[in-house]
Amino acid sequence: MAQPPIFSLEGLALQQGGRWLFGGPAADSGAAPIDLYVLPGDRLALIGRNGAGKTTLLRLITGQIDADRGARRLKSGARIVFLEQDPDFSGTGTLMDFAIGGGDPPAAHQVEAIAGQLGIDMGRLSATASGGERRRAAIARALAQDPDLLLLDEPTNHLDLSAIDWLEDWLTRYRGAFITISHDRTFLTRLTRATLWLDRGALRRKEVGFGGYEAWEEQVYAEEARAADRMDAKLKIEAHWLERGVTARRKRNQGRLEKLFQMRAARASMISGTGTAKLKLSSDDDFKSKSVIVAEGISKTYGERQIIKPFSLRIQNGDRIGIVGSNGAGKTTLLKMLTKELEPDTGTVTHARTLSGVMIDQQRKLLEPNATVRQILAEGGDWIDVRGVRKHVMSYLKDFLFDPGLVDTKVGILSGGERSRLLLAREFARTANLLVLDEPTNDLDLETLDLLQEVIADFDGTVLIVSHDRDFLDRTVTVTLGLDGSGKVDIIAGGYADWEAKRNQGSSGAQPGHNPRNTRPNAGQSEAGITPPGKPAPAAKLSYKDQRDYEILPDRIAELDTIIARGEALLNDPELYAKDPQRFATLSQGVANARAEKDTAEERWLVLAEQVEE
Repeated sequence: MAQPPIFSLEGLALQQGGRWLFGGPAADSGAAPIDLYVLPGDRLALIGRNGAGKTTLLRLITGQIDADRGARRLKSGARIVFLEQDPDFSGTGTLMDFAIGGGDPPAAHQVEAIAGQLGIDMGRLSATASGGERRRAAIARALAQDPDLLLLDEPTNHLDLSAIDWLEDWLTRYRGAFITISHDRTFLTRLTRATLWLDRGALRRKEVGFGGYEAWEEQVYAEEARAADRMDAKLKIEAHWLERGVTARRKRNQGRLEKLFQMRAARASMISGTGTAKLKLSSDDDFKSKSVIVAEGISKTYGERQIIKPFSLRIQNGDRIGIVGSNGAGKTTLLKMLTKELEPDTGTVTHARTLSGVMIDQQRKLLEPNATVRQILAEGGDWIDVRGVRKHVMSYLKDFLFDPGLVDTKVGILSGGERSRLLLAREFARTANLLVLDEPTNDLDLETLDLLQEVIADFDGTVLIVSHDRDFLDRTVTVTLGLDGSGKVDIIAGGYADWEAKRNQGSSGAQPGHNPRNTRPNAGQSEAGITPPGKPAPAAKLSYKDQRDYEILPDRIAELDTIIARGEALLNDPELYAKDPQRFATLSQGVANARAEKDTAEERWLVLAEQVEE
């Protein structure tokens, strides 16, 4: 006999900021009221763009905020615990004071038991604790309460790899139900068995874990696109530009992933066969001329502990270097030595004279809440210089998945994820040939992560990335520097999965550049979806004309994007129509023609891509 739900929402509608975030009267909102049920043992991924209302929905479930309409029902005796993304530690002395304070706190010994497994000293003062220590304390408090329904908002933020592994193992054994918001694809794929998709005020549910989410999403968008074909063309363009862009981006990224694996294979040939922390210091003049950072025998010791044992590395222009390891293993120390922010105890670090870097770190500078998006990006003007190319600010907002109508919105109104995305947009506009990214994925939604991967792939320079996001590293880096805490630095051609395979199998069992992800138990769920793509298409699948279209259309689509952006920027001049109505009409027609051609090109390329993938 089926068990009754632990929790349910029926006919929920919520008004926020003068608009209906969920549901609402038909005249005010196109989305139906939300219905949600949670059964015992449910493992639910809650997916949606930044600003869609994911965290708000969790707060509705806990009862922290009340809906304008609808019923909230909780099974008698059932308990809900919410692990918030940014818990409030103010007014608490130690981390233990936080963990056992507030309403319905857990017992101290239960907190200590979990804290011990997480490796956190609960006697640490909250005011001086790091983000990772605070996150562990919040996890210990939440899990020690043994709830029937656990709500997790970005639980892996600030956690290192060992803590993430521990949390995954705990949740696998957990007998209650949970709903989680996370940008960590690997975490979601390993743990979830059903997906809640919050999209434009509507909540969809499908009994498939995150491993099947993207296929479901594209199916929904494809059905909407077919329905949109019956709409007015202008309405179709305005209503579906983002969804179509997301679909096309994912298809085009297959080509970028193929390029990534080619780069990894080329890099593997430069790594010494011993698998130790040393690259062959080739005497090849061409190789040396492309080097932008050269580290020779660098090391670092603090007290009696050697954080980084001597190692050498040549980083070439175009390399994407990932740095991974547990907290305290020396990732930040290594990064600072490579960027010359910190002097090594031994050895030298040499930079190319032309090297110019931009740093985006995990302690992101707070954006002024009263400043507008326009002020942050373009100092209040209409134009922004994007790596030396002048671009209209509204067009640039589209590139980062913003509605251009937000250009004059104050930063304080944006969600945390939207503010992070805005900061990325500003920093990526700067002229540089070195990007240094320290935990860049925190607070970003999955579609922004897709965009970030694309920007990194297209960046004409070198990238250094410190991250605990395993899937993100697998999709972006060509070389991984793995720190195990002993001071040794492993250099692996490939991503996180390649380093993990090396650790698990020993250096003789892992082939450089090989991605072992599809050998894991969950491979049937397409855990990362990034197994090395094959050749674009066998000759038998595509005719000569089809093959040529498949190869050249992505570049043509990019050209059309530029034409559309340039035209839209000119049309944004409020005085253009009055000064020169004929030119206004010509530009309008040109933009419309370019949009139509782009739609046709994308449809054509997607059809060909499907044939290639069959």
